[in-house]
Amino acid sequence: MTRQSAPPRLPLPPRRSEIPSAGHGRRTSGTGSVLGAILDHGPVARSTVARLTGLSPASVTGHVGRLLSRGLVRERAETTGPRGLGRPHVPVEIDTSRFLVAGAHLAVAHSTVALMDLRGRVVAEDRRPHTGTHPRMVLDDLAARLPALTAAHAAGREVLALGFATGHRVDPAAGVVVEHPHLGWRSVPVREILSAATGLPVHVDSHARALARAEQMFGEVSTRRSTVLLFVGAVVDGAFATAGEMHRGPRSGAGGVAHLPLGSGGSGDAEPCDCGRTGCLQSEVSERAVIRRAAAQGLYVSGFQELLDHAVAGEPRAVALFRRRARLVGRAAALLLDIFDPECLVVVEPGAGRLPECLFDLREEVGLRSWVCDDPERTVVASSFTGSVLATAGGAVALGALYADPLRPWPALRAVS
Repeated sequence: MTRQSAPPRLPLPPRRSEIPSAGHGRRTSGTGSVLGAILDHGPVARSTVARLTGLSPASVTGHVGRLLSRGLVRERAETTGPRGLGRPHVPVEIDTSRFLVAGAHLAVAHSTVALMDLRGRVVAEDRRPHTGTHPRMVLDDLAARLPALTAAHAAGREVLALGFATGHRVDPAAGVVVEHPHLGWRSVPVREILSAATGLPVHVDSHARALARAEQMFGEVSTRRSTVLLFVGAVVDGAFATAGEMHRGPRSGAGGVAHLPLGSGGSGDAEPCDCGRTGCLQSEVSERAVIRRAAAQGLYVSGFQELLDHAVAGEPRAVALFRRRARLVGRAAALLLDIFDPECLVVVEPGAGRLPECLFDLREEVGLRSWVCDDPERTVVASSFTGSVLATAGGAVALGALYADPLRPWPALRAVS
């Protein structure tokens, strides 16, 4: 069969300064739209916010007043037009001096507690290996580590909320980890436990959805329209968002890509997947699978990070392993692109983020296999948060809730207003 010629390439996506604020991964309130526009464009005049959001100037003035009273934005010095002409305006910007959010990410082998400012910048993080995987023990440990991190790095800023992110199936509405097979967790009421332990509002979501939301708020501009995010680590997960809405599914199961079959692209000696089959995406590209393959080639490492360090340093066997991984991820990416046809596909995988040849291989595989993606260099991008992915994920859950509805009853914000 002869493949038809591809249509002309689409124009490059606009710069962030050229786009209106269109929400950040969930339906936003009017005040949330204003806050999002200030995040994107600040320092920015109220009149410009009105143009960007489509709200009336009077409505924007009211929303900005409420954000000012809550300490979420601040005013800058008055500015005038060119050569001093025009009415002076007072631009507003996100205020990062008063508040932080906390984030907790639960991985298979370790957990990360972090602090993040209101512009999505990681202030501090604390990553530690698990000493056990019982839910109560892990969650109590996360809560116990937060006060010391805050005391050392908050610099007088108050923590508004705690976001929690992990892999596999998570129900954000209930605040429950529905199932995490690697840890043996089922129906764990994370929000309830962490709220009681920290006294903070707690928001819970999958790490793939959290990172997709982080891209929409602080990262790749083209994710605003529609995006697929593919997370490749110890756990392999995905997320899909369109028109400002994150798709979760009626059972919070959307994004379960771990068992996508790679077909003949998989290796004949692959480790069997947890589902009992071979050739699943996770059984081929997870951290455990890559470490196992390294050992089979005589490259013994203490963990995945050491293997990555070898690859970054140019060790040929390590580089070859990551390039192989990138091509297999590219096969899955091509399939997801053909299913969803998103504006952008974000790959959260350290090889693609740190080794240019891996991103090249991944995109090349997409170009060979996808029927709808005519420009992989434009469409397939590495994570904006390479090097801080896990620290970003938990905080992004909390910031996503804040930017969606900044007028909800946040206890710390009531104290300011």
